[in-house]
Amino acid sequence: MFEISEIKGMIFDCYGTLIDIDTDENDYYTYDTVSKWLKYKGVKIDPDSLKSEYNSKIRDKMEASKEQHPDIRVEEIFADICGENAIWKSDTMYLGIETSKVFRSASLRRLHPFRESIAILNKYDNVPKCLVSNGQRVFSEKELRFLGLYEFFDHVIFSSDLRYKKPDPRIFKIALDRLNLKPGEVLSIGDTVENDIIAPQEMGMQAMHIHDAWRALLD
Repeated sequence: MFEISEIKGMIFDCYGTLIDIDTDENDYYTYDTVSKWLKYKGVKIDPDSLKSEYNSKIRDKMEASKEQHPDIRVEEIFADICGENAIWKSDTMYLGIETSKVFRSASLRRLHPFRESIAILNKYDNVPKCLVSNGQRVFSEKELRFLGLYEFFDHVIFSSDLRYKKPDPRIFKIALDRLNLKPGEVLSIGDTVENDIIAPQEMGMQAMHIHDAWRALLD
C-alpha cells in the first residue's frame, strides 16, 4: 500500500469519477430535438436520418483509424452532416460545434458532481493534478466548467484532442510529461478497471478505484 505523502501528482478520470452523468444517445427525442433546432440553421434532416448518419459516420471514422483505441471529434461528424444537408450556405465547422452542444443537452438526463470527489480535490488542493478523460472537449469542458471542476486541474486532456483514448498508454505518457513527474510519483484515480487502474499500473503508477479513493483519502 502506498503512502499518500509519497504522491507528488494525481491523474483523475472524469465521468463516473468526478461527474455522475446519464445520457441517452439512442432516444428518438434526442435526435428530434436536434433536427428541429437544425431547421433554424438551414439544415434539413429528419430525426431518423440524423441518427442513422450520425452512427454510420462515427463507425466509418473508427474503422478507418489506424489506432488501436480510436476516438473521433463529434463536432466534425456533425459538421459533415450539416454540410451534406444544408439548404443555405453556412459555416459548417462552427455549426458542427454548436450542434454538438445541442445534441449533448438533448441527450442529457443527469449531470452532477460526486461530493466525495470534490472533497478529495479540495483536501489535496496542493497536489498537481491532470484530468485524463475519454471525452469530447467540445462539450465536456463546458460541463466541467459549469460544475466548478475545471479549475481544480493544472492540465486537462480529452481523448478527442488526440484521436485515441484510454487505455492507450500514450495518453498517460502525455499526462506524466505535463505534470513533469515519474510514474511512481503519480496516483491515478478512476472508475474503469481497464482504463484507470490496469493501464496506469502497467506504466508504474499507483492506481485506485474511485470508491476506494473515497474511503482511503478522506479518512
